Amino acid sequence: MSPTSGAKQFKLPDVGEGLTEAEIVTWRVKPGDTVEVNDVVVEIETAKSLVELPCPYAGTVADLLVGEGETVAVGTPIIAVSDGSDGSDGAVGIPAEEGAVEPGLIGGPAPGGRTSVLVGYGPKTTEAKRRPRKTGAVPTGVSSATAQQGVQSAFSTEVTPPTPELDVEQAEPAVPQVADVVTRRSPGPPVAALGGGAARVMAKPPVRKLAKDLGVDLGAVPATGPGGVVTRADVEGHARGESSTPEAAPTSGSETRIPVKGVRKMTAQAMVASAFTAPHVTEWVTIDATRTMRLVQRLRADRDFADGKVSPLLVVAKAVCLAARRTPEVNATFDDAAQEIVLKHGVNLGIAAATPRGLVVPNIKGADQMTLRELAGALSELTDTAREGRTQPEQMAGGTFTITNVGVFGVDAGTPILNPGETGILAVGAIAKKPWVVRSRVRPRWVTTLALSFDHRVVDGAQGSRFLADVAALVHDPAQALLH
Repeated sequence: MSPTSGAKQFKLPDVGEGLTEAEIVTWRVKPGDTVEVNDVVVEIETAKSLVELPCPYAGTVADLLVGEGETVAVGTPIIAVSDGSDGSDGAVGIPAEEGAVEPGLIGGPAPGGRTSVLVGYGPKTTEAKRRPRKTGAVPTGVSSATAQQGVQSAFSTEVTPPTPELDVEQAEPAVPQVADVVTRRSPGPPVAALGGGAARVMAKPPVRKLAKDLGVDLGAVPATGPGGVVTRADVEGHARGESSTPEAAPTSGSETRIPVKGVRKMTAQAMVASAFTAPHVTEWVTIDATRTMRLVQRLRADRDFADGKVSPLLVVAKAVCLAARRTPEVNATFDDAAQEIVLKHGVNLGIAAATPRGLVVPNIKGADQMTLRELAGALSELTDTAREGRTQPEQMAGGTFTITNVGVFGVDAGTPILNPGETGILAVGAIAKKPWVVRSRVRPRWVTTLALSFDHRVVDGAQGSRFLADVAALVHDPAQALLH
């Protein structure tokens, strides 16, 4: 009996973003583990963020159908869970005699003729249709994840291990049985055959993902790990043209190709669309921010701000919210289809954050209604979540104005590109001590440069200049906030 016989397969759901595919980043379970309903079993990366998926079934993990680092389409089975019964046909909660998804489960019908999606993201209006089952691809007993792990040649053979828990660091792989061998077609250079069969490349999932990201063929990487396992150092060295064995000659003039996917792919598409649809105008102002720096020092010593993130960015964020009251056009969007300017009644303040997976712009909902202490707490939570790569799609939706703090990299200023759907974005440069004229004398002062880009279809030069001047005045002297 195959390991997935009598098991239910959980298909990759649409997590409410209208996306078509996602990458499997980290499995939180392994075959043989016991799971309950809504236990998080896998972390995926969509085009917007990392998302944790809960399991809709309770039982024992029979198999992981997709390996880490693989990108699969929505609707693809990714994990099989056995509840101990033998009556399932292996579909996602689909009774064999009905061919329909069970109501209430992910992918099943919800009230009002909708389809249930990821827990916490709400139902999506669509129809639940069962995909036609593919035949002849992978025989019973061989999971798609297992079948994919050893594919490294144009016509390679792969071996299903006798147990789901294959230790990739074993000195000797299990001897294949004739019934367990699957022939698959895969692009790529051929791998040297041993004993009449294709050589299986031994590597852990994170190493396979690294090789994929660097464009490295695992079959061409000399293995130095125990039992012939390809290590991370082997892959990195091969990508740099280095050799881990004396016989291999170093390469020169090589290049590294990094696949553009996930967050980086979405960012690239959004920036191109923004740059070539909204007519950008950028204005600059350099100011003395010494009083802001003094205020920051006082707030850091205040116990009321102990749990918040106190930095010059906090003062800038508050200044933006106050200045937007005088110039509401910067907190708007341009409806191209209706040819209308849509003024927003609240500021959802986006903060551009650089993460290992690319640029994300989560926003603080209703930032203009927050006190300075509340805003400090919201900024702290937003930046911590972004650094951990846990920003969720709903946290990036609905932004109305964005701040990008390029000063943390020591950059004086720049010409920021608008976040799609927004009218304004403010770049905050580095705050550094420079000579500055104060009452006819040159003194060392904390100086910074602010750069505002805006959509000239919505904001004209006078409006943009007034807004930037208001923000600059508040950063120069935060006490002016009492006048707003």
